Amino acid sequence: MQTPPVVSPEAWEAAREQLLVKEKALTHARDAMAAERRRMPWMAVEKPYVFEGPSGKRSLHELFDGRRQLIVYRAFYEPGVFGWPEHACRGCSMVADQVAHLSHLNARDTTLVFVSRAPQADIASLQKRTGWGHIPWFTVTDSFDADFDVGEWHGTNVFIRDGDRIFRTYFVKSRGDEQMGGTWNYLDITPLGRQEVWEDSPEGYPQTPPYKWWNWHDSYTPEAVPDKKWVEVSDAGEAAFRKDHSR
Repeated sequence: MQTPPVVSPEAWEAAREQLLVKEKALTHARDAMAAERRRMPWMAVEKPYVFEGPSGKRSLHELFDGRRQLIVYRAFYEPGVFGWPEHACRGCSMVADQVAHLSHLNARDTTLVFVSRAPQADIASLQKRTGWGHIPWFTVTDSFDADFDVGEWHGTNVFIRDGDRIFRTYFVKSRGDEQMGGTWNYLDITPLGRQEVWEDSPEGYPQTPPYKWWNWHDSYTPEAVPDKKWVEVSDAGEAAFRKDHSR
């Protein structure tokens, strides 16, 4: 194969700085796109969808698990899928393998679930074998998948809850799904975003200082005040980042 040229450290650093200009522009463009998503209109969900879970039937409202936002990934694990019943769809399995610890999403009032048409017994067996036990996984029992554009292929739907009312706010599929799995990418497709003060969000949206709400995944406590030492560390880090970005 034809490889790039081998250069001196100085030339390599110059090439990196040149590329970094474009990378920063891409980051800002992603932020602007996320801000536009937060301003998308909402679509009311009127039908009473029902899912089967490990402990019985659950409504779409119950899938929120008391939180305000819900992300639903439609995975293909069911009779007829290549690899059934030992495996789910290879692409959907890659998505599941990338899902980060969900406590960070939960800390931003967001729940992530997977749904498919496999019986719960098969789902439990798959989760145990693959290590996906941290992903809440429910069985579709009605027209949910067809109604939300995931009847034939995988896709990620986003919903928000306002009391008893539920609204669909976003949908992504195909290659748009390949970036899913990380906490930030999930939050960036939600209507409330990362909920940090630097974001361009509509007036009145919940926002807190960046870094301060971050925690170890086993240490999130409702209504907790940020640790004083961590505030000092994060303030210093943010100052360094701002100085670096100003160059």
